[in-house]
Amino acid sequence: MKISNFFVALGLVVAGCQQQPVSQSSDYLVIAGRGIQADSAWSQVATALVDKHQANLASYENSIDEVMPLIQKMNPRYVALVEKPENLGRDYIIHLNQMSRQVDDDIYADFLWGVITGYDADAAMKMVKNSTEPLVVKDAVSTIMELNSAKWFNRYAWLDDHQEGLWGEKKGPGQEVVTHQLPLTKRDVPVHGQKGKFVFREAADPEEEMQKFYDIYAEINPDLVVTAAHATERNLEMPFSLGNIKPKNGVLYMDFKDHPKDLVESGKRKIYLPIGNCLIANVNNTKESMAIAWMNSGNAATMVGYVVTTWYGRNGWGGLKYWLTTPGRYTAAEAFYLNQQDMMYQLNEMDPKMATLKFPFDVEDRFESGIQVIQDSTAIKEATETHLGFLHDRDVLAYYGDPKWNVRLQEIAEENDFTVSSEIQGKKCIVTITTKDNFSLERMQGNHFKEEHVLDLPFSYFFPERLNNPRLAAGQQWKVALDENFLMVYQPDFEPGKTYTIELDVD
Repeated sequence: MKISNFFVALGLVVAGCQQQPVSQSSDYLVIAGRGIQADSAWSQVATALVDKHQANLASYENSIDEVMPLIQKMNPRYVALVEKPENLGRDYIIHLNQMSRQVDDDIYADFLWGVITGYDADAAMKMVKNSTEPLVVKDAVSTIMELNSAKWFNRYAWLDDHQEGLWGEKKGPGQEVVTHQLPLTKRDVPVHGQKGKFVFREAADPEEEMQKFYDIYAEINPDLVVTAAHATERNLEMPFSLGNIKPKNGVLYMDFKDHPKDLVESGKRKIYLPIGNCLIANVNNTKESMAIAWMNSGNAATMVGYVVTTWYGRNGWGGLKYWLTTPGRYTAAEAFYLNQQDMMYQLNEMDPKMATLKFPFDVEDRFESGIQVIQDSTAIKEATETHLGFLHDRDVLAYYGDPKWNVRLQEIAEENDFTVSSEIQGKKCIVTITTKDNFSLERMQGNHFKEEHVLDLPFSYFFPERLNNPRLAAGQQWKVALDENFLMVYQPDFEPGKTYTIELDVD
């Protein structure tokens, strides 16, 4: 069948089909979103991704659902969606998360996805180019306290979100972390979320807090930025609401009272993880948004964050925990993907209907309504915060960037304490885990990182190549979550200096 006829039979609009046959061996699909193919500058972004990955290319006219038959036919492992910001909002991201689990009949996501977008086509092309060569993260800046051991980084600085005015820095490999305190004075401080309300207390000066972030951001010139605290689609607050970063014409600026200043950028590519921020990853159908500015002037080749208000935090903090727990083992996309499949396993364990139940985001009393939806639609008759939090978080994390980009933390030698390999032997796949003498099960399970959001992690493994219908072989007693892309073992009880094998049947 000719390629053009192949797609006509599927009822799809396909870009470049006269020149580009479908490769049944390609594991990568590029989808050109609404209006992309009619815009020569934007269509070049999609073409660049195709060339980069020897990928297949498709497009749609009205709804991304038009491409679903092709995704089911091709079954790609990676999907990149080239979209203009005007077409990106909360509902798009929620729907995309749900679509990723609809290729086959199981509960797990069948492909890793990422959205390529930008302030304009040039900015989107920059994202593609910046995510071509691998990146090993060595230098970072954050506004959270959880990374302040700085063990992952050569250089690091942060503003603390647990102690007002505290900040710290690590100036080079092997150097000690040094903390500092900004002056605190009695002042009227605005009460967050209560316009016109103030409380008189000891507080840091917002101008000093903003200046400190401005300075450390310029000095560290980070590969990675991690933030929390209050945010919206139009601003990112410093910890304790001490000032803002805002966007203007695709550029991030520090909102000093009398003299706003653009953040100093060297052009260095980076990854941005606003893990603890509400709404900041919601493009909100406009290029005048924080997300677009971080990808534009901030040179974020990858950004992962929430498109709704966040409170439970399991999806964001969980993805970060997977990435940090065994540094260097997973790319950012793999880590966030694995965390989401872990969530799906746990949702299914709560009640199978939790895997597909819709959270009522659009009602005013969404949390009370969410509990009612769970209790009305499942066998769970006393829904807890855990049930509600997992359901709320399931579909609301956006991944911007190339899902196949090799961006990792640098390894920590003393924490590289186990190896994993897999081998296909006929209709078997043998997974071998070898723990070293310094192996720590506690460390593999996450070392108690952010336990208020994420409890112990299972052992996890992202298969080097996708398997065909894997399942535990007869006689295997492991408690697992298993799909064609990954294996997770719950309560593994691994011990130092031992070798474990897990036998899978495959087609």
